[in-house]
Amino acid sequence: MASNGNGTQTFAPPEAWTSTYAILQSADATPEAKLFAATTLKGKITYDLHQLPREQLQPLRDSLLSILAAAATGPKPIRTQLCVCLANLAIQMTEWKDVLQLVVSSLDSNAQSVACMLEFLHVLPEEVTEGRKIALSEEELEERTVELLQLNADQVLKLLIQYSQSSVAAAKSPQLLNCITSWLREIPMNDIVNSPLLDTIISALSSDEAFESAVECLSAIYRETREVDESAPTIQALFPKIIALRPRIAQAEAEEDTEVLKGLTRIFAEAGEAWVVLLARMPDNFRPLVEAILECCSRDHEKDAIGVSFVFWYELKQYLTLDNYGEARAKYADLFSKLVDIMIHHLQFPKAEGGNEEDLFQGDREQEEKFREFRHQMGDVLKDCCEVIGVVECLKKTHDLIQEWVKTNGAQASQNGTVPNWQAVEAPIFSMRAMGRMVGPEEGSMVGNLIQLIVQIPDHDKVRFQTVMALGRYTEWTAQHPESLEIQLQFIMAAFEHRDIEVVRAAALSFSYFCKDCADLMKGYINQLQNIYVTLLDRLGTSSQAEVTEGIAAIINKQPLGQIYSAFKMYCDPVIDRLKTQAQTASTDPEKLAIADRLDLICIFVDNIVPYVEPGNENPAVKYCQEIFPILATIQEAFMKNTPIIERVCRCWRRMIFSYRTAMAPVLPMLANKLAAGFSATRQGGFLWATDAIVREFSEDGEHVDPATSQAIFQFCEQQTDTFLHALSDLTPEELPDATSASLTLLKEEPLTATLRFLRDYLAYGSEELPTSSFGGGSLQSNPKEVQNAVKQTLLAQGETVTQRVMTGMMYSFPRDCQPDASGVLLALFQVLPQETAQWLQATIGMLPAGSMTEQESQRFLSNINQYACLLSFSHLEM
Repeated sequence: MASNGNGTQTFAPPEAWTSTYAILQSADATPEAKLFAATTLKGKITYDLHQLPREQLQPLRDSLLSILAAAATGPKPIRTQLCVCLANLAIQMTEWKDVLQLVVSSLDSNAQSVACMLEFLHVLPEEVTEGRKIALSEEELEERTVELLQLNADQVLKLLIQYSQSSVAAAKSPQLLNCITSWLREIPMNDIVNSPLLDTIISALSSDEAFESAVECLSAIYRETREVDESAPTIQALFPKIIALRPRIAQAEAEEDTEVLKGLTRIFAEAGEAWVVLLARMPDNFRPLVEAILECCSRDHEKDAIGVSFVFWYELKQYLTLDNYGEARAKYADLFSKLVDIMIHHLQFPKAEGGNEEDLFQGDREQEEKFREFRHQMGDVLKDCCEVIGVVECLKKTHDLIQEWVKTNGAQASQNGTVPNWQAVEAPIFSMRAMGRMVGPEEGSMVGNLIQLIVQIPDHDKVRFQTVMALGRYTEWTAQHPESLEIQLQFIMAAFEHRDIEVVRAAALSFSYFCKDCADLMKGYINQLQNIYVTLLDRLGTSSQAEVTEGIAAIINKQPLGQIYSAFKMYCDPVIDRLKTQAQTASTDPEKLAIADRLDLICIFVDNIVPYVEPGNENPAVKYCQEIFPILATIQEAFMKNTPIIERVCRCWRRMIFSYRTAMAPVLPMLANKLAAGFSATRQGGFLWATDAIVREFSEDGEHVDPATSQAIFQFCEQQTDTFLHALSDLTPEELPDATSASLTLLKEEPLTATLRFLRDYLAYGSEELPTSSFGGGSLQSNPKEVQNAVKQTLLAQGETVTQRVMTGMMYSFPRDCQPDASGVLLALFQVLPQETAQWLQATIGMLPAGSMTEQESQRFLSNINQYACLLSFSHLEM
């Protein structure tokens, strides 16, 4: 591009256009070079077509057609890219009115050229509807869509029918099926279903080459008939043809053809999803479809196809659980009952090949992880079944399977120390775990019978892990059935001694659930559990320590008020003792990190031991916090240069303030001194973080805070602020980049969202009214002029940079979910400084790379911006 001196650009032939054409027309160019050239040309036509004068578009079109015809016998990827080029040119070349007629006449001369024509027909709707960056206005694009798609739908239908009947090979062409799929939204569905094309699609399922395309085409047809009332005639025509495919399910199983079975499952499941409301309305009519989907699940021994049906079962459950469809629920109950059996069977781990029980997946960790995730998805289907046929019936199936295994294998397992066919008992236990969320506390004896059964199963690593996890899912039920608590606790405690680390971790998690949900039942165990807790501290991993501590804290919190201090001390003192020992010897980074992890346990106690104490009475938890405060302060002072330890100590103090609120007043003088001294010495942000908690809880509007305390807090806050500002003044500008502007260059959504929302909040203080809500009256509070001016002065210095980064971020790098907040920032800039913001935007547009916007787009955008800025400026003058 070249400038003509007044800021506009004139055309100069870019080399990319000529070089790509030279490669595409060269007989000596390699396929790789031609593919690269075709891809480059696609990008040029999509994004840079404005570089060409309009009179050159027709020669470009004609040469493209000739190149495409010549490429008919070449590699398919090149043809596809050239067809995309032609489609994008057709969209933008609005004066080209006979697109379909010209392409067909140019490419209908022989079989190879027809393949190009079909490829063009395939990509055209996708390019029009998927919205590439094309320099057309919304109105122009909408008009072009009508011209290219809607007005050509009838002709395309005739072409596709004609081609499908031209030969046996044509009727089984994947390209034909892909074309039909692309045009389904444009051609009336009833026209397709009542044409020979439907039989062509069904017949293509018998072709290995066309099978996948036929499955996709049928699935797309179903999706277009989701409006079942409008599509009733179409569905009536489709349904018998689909049900006629059912015998192929057994055939695919017999031939061990997993791909065909997966495709058939998709066909039936997609139909079920699209017509699910009809399945609920007319269960007698549509039951064969549900039976076909169930059969697909049953015959899928490799578990490759069953996942395709999960959405269908969920959607059907959503309807059947409505009161309006109670009759349908009863009629489908037997099928959902069979579905439970199928799912539990598929939950089984594979048998070990070669007898190696330690490696069930032959070293394929990815496959093992996929299977574990897949089991949880099947567990969700079991939950759906519980909602349809009732959780008791589902649990009874689990109970019967486990009981049958015990009868068959239990004695043998006890005799030789191994667990034969453990997969057959582990799967139903997993199903029990999966269905736990569906069991209410009021459920009767079935859960109790299951618990009695599973805790007696012989030890096997995976079976024991699953049993421990399953018990943890029924803690709310146990809270209402205390007679079952003792046997479960004994089982969980024994699991802490297990050889398998995964079982120990499961025990920690389940124990936490028992403590929290059954705290009222377990508060009497407070003394017995202390020795166990102290022993476990040094044996468990960090996360398991936290889980067990959280559970113990829940039990302490249920103690009578007069016993909370002693219980808190009994459990937390061992943690403090270990902290003191670690602090005396820690010298390496791992040892210091272990101190930080141990401090997290103190935070957990403080978070969860929050007794209710009448105002004016001593809080027993605060009493203990006063005892350990000097120890925490000593650790903080000893590790001033260790950020993790400083952050954990500050977190403990912060959590104390939030948990015990104004009851922490006796500790405030010591705490304020430590925070002030710590921040002054280290400049660590954790000290300000803890300071924030004090200011929040002890502000002048806080409950039960006397004026003297409020004044002391104000002076403390002032001191921290003074130290912070002095710390900033000691830094050079190079060491102190603008955090907001720098954050706008990030790519991660969370920090970007936080930055943009901060900007919106900050800019709101540049307006006439305070953005904060006022509960005292109905009118807005006026914003002091000095606050407005401070915001405006900051904007005059930094606004252009912020505008550039927000604008370019919206165009190129911001995640989609950040766009609303980014727009809000630009709007807020306009409301504070309308004329300046318009100038900054104009400058930003001028800095964009050539081709980012056409001259017409740029002028239209800037004109709208200037009009908006003038309107806002006029509004400000009126005020």
